[in-house]
Amino acid sequence: MKMFNTYDVIVVGAGHAGCEAAAAAANLGSKVLLITMNMETIAQMSCNPAMGGVAKGQIVREIDAMGGYSGIISDKTTIQFRMLNLSKGPAMWSPRAQIDRKRFSETWRLALEKTQNIDFWQDMVSSVIVKDNVVTGVKTSLGMEINAKSVILTNGTFLNGVIHIGEKKLGGGRAAERAATGITEQLVELGFEAGRMKTGTPPRVDGRSLDYSKMEEQWGDENPGKFSYTDVELPTEKRCCWITYTNHEVHEKLKEGFEQSPMFTGRIKGLGPRYCPSIEDKINRFAERDRHQIFVEPEGWNTCEIYVNGFSTSLPEQIQYEALKLIPGFEKVKMFRPGYAIEYDYFPPQQLSLTLETKLIQNLYFAGQINGTTGYEEAASQGFIAGINAHQKINDKHELILKRSESYIGVLIDDLVTKGTEEPYRMFTSRAEHRLLLRQDNADIRLSPIAHELGLITDERLERVQRKVSEADEIINFCKKHSITMQEANEMLTNQGSAEINQSVKYINLLGRPQVGINNLRSISDNLNQFLNNYDQETIEQAEIKIKYESYFEKEKEIIAKMQKMEDRNIRPDFDYSILNSLSKEAREKLNRIKPRTLGQASRISGVSPSDISVLMVHLSK
Repeated sequence: MKMFNTYDVIVVGAGHAGCEAAAAAANLGSKVLLITMNMETIAQMSCNPAMGGVAKGQIVREIDAMGGYSGIISDKTTIQFRMLNLSKGPAMWSPRAQIDRKRFSETWRLALEKTQNIDFWQDMVSSVIVKDNVVTGVKTSLGMEINAKSVILTNGTFLNGVIHIGEKKLGGGRAAERAATGITEQLVELGFEAGRMKTGTPPRVDGRSLDYSKMEEQWGDENPGKFSYTDVELPTEKRCCWITYTNHEVHEKLKEGFEQSPMFTGRIKGLGPRYCPSIEDKINRFAERDRHQIFVEPEGWNTCEIYVNGFSTSLPEQIQYEALKLIPGFEKVKMFRPGYAIEYDYFPPQQLSLTLETKLIQNLYFAGQINGTTGYEEAASQGFIAGINAHQKINDKHELILKRSESYIGVLIDDLVTKGTEEPYRMFTSRAEHRLLLRQDNADIRLSPIAHELGLITDERLERVQRKVSEADEIINFCKKHSITMQEANEMLTNQGSAEINQSVKYINLLGRPQVGINNLRSISDNLNQFLNNYDQETIEQAEIKIKYESYFEKEKEIIAKMQKMEDRNIRPDFDYSILNSLSKEAREKLNRIKPRTLGQASRISGVSPSDISVLMVHLSK
């Protein structure tokens, strides 16, 4: 019996990358099959019950600005929202939300089921079907052969996954879920290079057994924001998180298990995330510290399960339990399940083009942890771009490559494809050289026109973005034309630690001062307050940021314009760098392997020196 016709796109894996890939391709018009080993764990939050954070929140807003689902579903299922780094400049502001883990997964599944063009199949994909270096479908463990014009692999931590708890080793891609086998071996036979990475997760505990009076409360923002630029209806209630700390006794107890640690004994070969180390790694690397922060995070509205953020570990479960009891507030803790490390296969991402299509096999795309990244947000953004490009490629439409200067997603993919990674890659604001322009507040302004051209957002939504821009300009023009008197302003200026004025000045002049915000002026000026009552808070914030940082923005744009000359110098994909004897040996080898699309991308390859770029420039000029 033939159950399936040919699909446009098959997405393998229904984690964050797979879900965004399926939605993007389907919303563009492709007929999509989403294959997952378990329909009950679609968009499962395998680790912490949260979305966003430093740089990650910017990525979620970028996905949303282009018509992706992650922001909307996060907003619908949030239990607490915080804007991080508000004491710093707006380039550092990062939205983060605690999420109801179960509702998040349910809401994602419902959203996908309501999306036209998506079919589902529960099975394990054991291999891809390849003919003449073009992928033509997949084979499953049930013996099904399903044809497709393109395939996106988003296998997460499941490829030959091994779970480590102390000296115990279990096959699995996640707790209580089996590993995926066959794909790595086939791809290696086809010529792909594979490696091993590891990640970890902390124990989950019974919140009813904790003494919260010994911890610090951590509430979200009093007036919470959201990820999505759309009119999402937010939950009205909020939940508290808590903070506590490890101590010397905790550390000594954990050290008792070090000789059984798979990390220290060498049983784990893969590298773990540098910026999210296990508790045993923290104790070992930062021996001078007598305590480490522990975030006590609820897993949802209607569960007592608690995620012990900051206590990721693969030590024996008895050691985990005894160490937990020594943490203030955890004296009577009951553990639901122990923490564990998981080791899995990945494919170094230099084997991809900037569209996330593999260089060896046409119409085959990789997205998410298979490319060496860590984090829901990083995975979701790759899936989103892979889904778009798979659809565009099979329909002979222009590919989507976001630039480093226009999105964090562009930085992420360029870093992976150009530089590669030997440890799980996580996004930080410091990775984006143009972060002042890539803020969370203007992702819609930056990316909605691109999404509209693709057909991912409506005319109405684009008009809303354009209205936001024009209304922000109206506010700026008002502040340029209207003044405030010294009698109105000086008391406020003194209170803000700013110099008094001796004559009336324009609002815009005072807003240029770092100590003075637009709300300070609203509190003393009926004229300004009455005018701003016609605008929403997001638009007012946009105008204020533009006023305060306009000179910096202009300098940044000048830098981008100069760099763009290198980005515009295209290099043929079949160019043979070995003919350029003036290049260093390392440059020839890496350039031939990575095949940069532009001179700018070539300049970011590790091991390619400025003198090598000069040689290339001379040759390209000819």
